[in-house]
Amino acid sequence: MDRLLHELRAFLETETPRFHEKWEDRADSWEARCDWQRTMAAGGWAAPAWSPEHGGRGVGVAELLAIEEATAASGMPALPGMLGLKNVGPTIAAWGTEAQKRHLAGILTTDEVWCQGFSEPGAGSDLAGLRSRAVRDGDDFVVNGQKIWTSNGMYATHMELLVRTDPEAPKHQGISVLLVEMDTPGIEVRPIRQINGEAEFAEVFFTDVRVPVGNLLGPLNAGWQVTRTTLGHERSGVAIFTARFEKQVRELIADRVPDGDRPPLPPALVDRLVGHYIEARVLGMLSRQMMSRLAAGQDPGPEQSVIKLAWSEALQRLAGTGFELDGLDSIAAEEGTDPGHEYLTARSATIAAGTSQIVRTILAERVLGLPRG
Repeated sequence: MDRLLHELRAFLETETPRFHEKWEDRADSWEARCDWQRTMAAGGWAAPAWSPEHGGRGVGVAELLAIEEATAASGMPALPGMLGLKNVGPTIAAWGTEAQKRHLAGILTTDEVWCQGFSEPGAGSDLAGLRSRAVRDGDDFVVNGQKIWTSNGMYATHMELLVRTDPEAPKHQGISVLLVEMDTPGIEVRPIRQINGEAEFAEVFFTDVRVPVGNLLGPLNAGWQVTRTTLGHERSGVAIFTARFEKQVRELIADRVPDGDRPPLPPALVDRLVGHYIEARVLGMLSRQMMSRLAAGQDPGPEQSVIKLAWSEALQRLAGTGFELDGLDSIAAEEGTDPGHEYLTARSATIAAGTSQIVRTILAERVLGLPRG
């Protein structure tokens, strides 16, 4: 692993200055982030867990976590095609035909940006309650329905779409997964403006959209098994966020160390910063424990739900502290990375990938064995 990390750090030391020289004050723009992902892909670092034949390095779980921590520490922007790299790509690799696996090269380079068409207005956390339908018509499926809270929906070129193909089947059956090009006639994408002023999410409408039968991912009416593959990667991927969270905590503390220009902090704020640091360290240890279970071929266990719940709420508390420490600048600043922006953005952490209420229910029923409410 030491050799792998040495190679990564050498790569970052070479490419990071080039990136900042090229993009300067636009380093967080969508175009710059796509450029950075292409650079990472060329070095084999965009999806290091993928097999070498698909453009990865075939690293194990422990190595992957170490790579994610080192990359987070570099301060470079998040890769824009994360959903494709972390969730959709591995699902296609596991379930796809040889023709479908050709998408993997495009996912690496952002030639293809993927989103997930899962949540619906009446089926968010209750994913199996989806109502969007696909009806076979010759060599096509005809899709009608609506998806909502679609991350990267405004930028995506492709979607992993979950539809009901047998309306008479039980709730978790009769579901299929389709690979859909977003420029297909009949698809309308509308941005959802968030509290922080951005439109990271979108709602997507399907009206008589024709999708070739060859775009069916996995068996017909067995899409729930395919979806579990995607969700498994999504939930275990929360370990990546804990690495970035620890970096955020360290940076906030470093920015507040007293010096000639900054007076000592009140004891209450010092205690709060210490609390954030302890939370970050504990979350990091839980992530390593979960990843070690995965490396041994075991189920990730309850850690993934505990980490998701604790991380999302800890992130909101940290954002609140940063907002308070920055005072009036949090409100008056116009830059997109100010503490006020981070405070508003963090509100979504307890909703994305399962609300805190749903995660608590999962822990209560499936881990603690409590009766259903």
